[in-house]
Amino acid sequence: MPDRITADPHGGPESRLARLWAAREVILFAAVTLLLLAGTAAAVAGAGEWASAVWAGATLLGLAYSTITIAVALRRHQPSVDVIAWLALAGALLVGEPLAGAVIAVMLFTGSVLEVRASARARRELSRLAAGAPRTARREGPDGVDEIHVDRVAVGDRLLVGAGELVPVDGRLLDGGVFDESALSGESVPVDRRAGDAIRSGVVNAGSVTRMLATETAAESTYAGVVRLVEQAQASSAPFVRIADRFALAFVPLTLLAAGLAWAISGQAIRAVAVLVVATPCPLLLAAPIAIMSGLSRAARHGVILKGGAALERLAAGRVLLFDKTGTLTRGRPVLTDVVTAGDVPADEVLRLSASLDQASAHVLAATIVTAARDRRLALSPASGVHERHGFGIEGTVDGHPVRLGKAAWIVDGPAPDWVRRARRRAALDGSLTVFAAVDGRPAGVLLLADPLRPDAPRMMRTLRDAGIDRTVLVTGDRADIAETVGRIVGVDAVYADRDPADKLAIVRTEQDKAPTIMVGDGVNDAPALAAAGVGVALAARGVTASAEAADVVLTADRVDGLADAILIARRSHGIARRAAVLGMGLSLAAMVPAAAGLLTPVAGAILQEVIDVAAIGLALTVLLPGRTHTVTLPAADLAAAQRLYEQHTAIRPLVEQIRAVADDLSITEPDLRPLRELLERLEADLLPHERAEEAQLLPIIARALGGPDPTGALSRTHAEIEHQVRRLRRAAQDVGDRPEPEEATDLRAGLYGLYAIMRLHNAQEEENAFSLMPPATVGT
Repeated sequence: MPDRITADPHGGPESRLARLWAAREVILFAAVTLLLLAGTAAAVAGAGEWASAVWAGATLLGLAYSTITIAVALRRHQPSVDVIAWLALAGALLVGEPLAGAVIAVMLFTGSVLEVRASARARRELSRLAAGAPRTARREGPDGVDEIHVDRVAVGDRLLVGAGELVPVDGRLLDGGVFDESALSGESVPVDRRAGDAIRSGVVNAGSVTRMLATETAAESTYAGVVRLVEQAQASSAPFVRIADRFALAFVPLTLLAAGLAWAISGQAIRAVAVLVVATPCPLLLAAPIAIMSGLSRAARHGVILKGGAALERLAAGRVLLFDKTGTLTRGRPVLTDVVTAGDVPADEVLRLSASLDQASAHVLAATIVTAARDRRLALSPASGVHERHGFGIEGTVDGHPVRLGKAAWIVDGPAPDWVRRARRRAALDGSLTVFAAVDGRPAGVLLLADPLRPDAPRMMRTLRDAGIDRTVLVTGDRADIAETVGRIVGVDAVYADRDPADKLAIVRTEQDKAPTIMVGDGVNDAPALAAAGVGVALAARGVTASAEAADVVLTADRVDGLADAILIARRSHGIARRAAVLGMGLSLAAMVPAAAGLLTPVAGAILQEVIDVAAIGLALTVLLPGRTHTVTLPAADLAAAQRLYEQHTAIRPLVEQIRAVADDLSITEPDLRPLRELLERLEADLLPHERAEEAQLLPIIARALGGPDPTGALSRTHAEIEHQVRRLRRAAQDVGDRPEPEEATDLRAGLYGLYAIMRLHNAQEEENAFSLMPPATVGT
């Protein structure tokens, strides 16, 4: 005989034993149910002694199981209401009421089965992520395409992704395509991605064959990190602390006192057993876990991984919300805001040549520049002789022109000209990055890149206040002026800027001393603060960093308002769990009175307890019903219309920036009105029709989605003001003729700046109130 059983992948003894052990609650439930039914059949047939023996067998199974659960609780130094069930089972045997014991045993195992099933349901939502991990990749090489294990993919490899295949690693698309990103974001609508867009591992190519450039290895890609998070979440869900256990300190002594008094006063032990039977805490053991686990499942469907029931309870209890700025309240990746030129090469041509060169680069800013050029529908050309100089930039040849991108010191020799000083001044005021471009060996322009505010952040903050968050705090390592601006826009209560990780940790601890805290971050430097907070929340849409590993809650979709959904779900689930537990306790306490008075036999008490169970479980299951969430789901027709308008909105952005550029270049002493008149032609041909289309199509979508009194009034008013200002500028430009006086040129310049300010504010309002309603995968940066 072998000294141990070996594993058999085809269903050997060890695997069969493992399956039986995993299904032990179901097996025990089936066994006691069959014994209860068999005993009932024997009693009906007149075999009373056989019936009592069979019911006693069911009672003994329940007694053995509850003995084990109590021992486990004692070993963990946890209070447990299971002691009441143990006393009820033992008492039923001692007073000769085996039928009552059998009914209690069925209730006990029903609770165990439902808790296991609820836990499995929550884990199933998490496990579906891990089950779809990429295994292989197809790499393009000089000898063709080779299929390799995903772990062999290196940064810079060119990969081929066929129709229906998983994207193997994080990268950047070389061709456009359609992708199903539901495994990560929860959004079921396929997403169009253009060449140059970043793409995450684990999404499915829902279109034709496409090519991509790997920017991460498999171990550092998004999906590998998500799998690690799932493993953490599943591990932490196992030792689930039930709400019932916290009631045990009061409930157990009260029940024992009532049973003891009933026995002492009446002298009948059966009354004590009846009290114990109706107090058997199945509603607590069933209802609370079902509600909490259902909340975990619902959160997972919204792209939120909660690492266990304890994390959900702490999230529901949070009252102070602390945010990092970069990547949480802002997008965490730069976008092109403007192109300032030297005057020799037009802005669009500077951008086109720069993006053509950057197509071959894996640098984080390269994707931003390529995406901006494609947003403006610029035709990119292949670059040759591409060479990256570490610490300086990249150079190569595009359409026969030598092009160089990088730092100012590498591009501009000698004293900085006026256009460079102007670009640097704007970058300093706006907190922007600068990428300098040279064409044909001469400085040609500066690309300004900024990290924009997430459009959903202000609306999310208002929702969180409505949900019960009392205080919001912005904690960032960024400059004070930028942090204060972001804080004012989103509406936080306090701003702490120029803070390093140690400072953030101290602030979290200070706030935690006052009220339960929730800390939100996405960077490595946020990990200590996330670990110290009451509950840490990390955004892992673009990869799983140390912050996600340290957090209790992880948002896998690239939108911060998922946090509002998570808090609303947590509070609703926790509230229902408590109400279900209190309902069960209240009914059980009420039933103790007739039981102590001798009006309820143990059998009648057991049946009444089943009715109480059904009531408590029914309340707990209401967590699965639709509840209040922050995220708005648009109908398919509205989403398609909003997507079309958003594409127009994106295409209009360069025209809006041109308003400022024309105003900057308009001389007061020797004004040239040709750029102004060309701008007005474009505003009347492109901008005004777009604003009218939004008035007619977008505003009704917002009204239907948000409801409430006049949700689109402010947007409609700014539409009218934009048209008024454009008409006013047209009349002013016609009135001054070709030789305006200095004061007339000053008025024109002021009118341009005024229109620019209105357009920036209006676009921000639309992105916050309209386009933030769209799934993040359908909205670019």
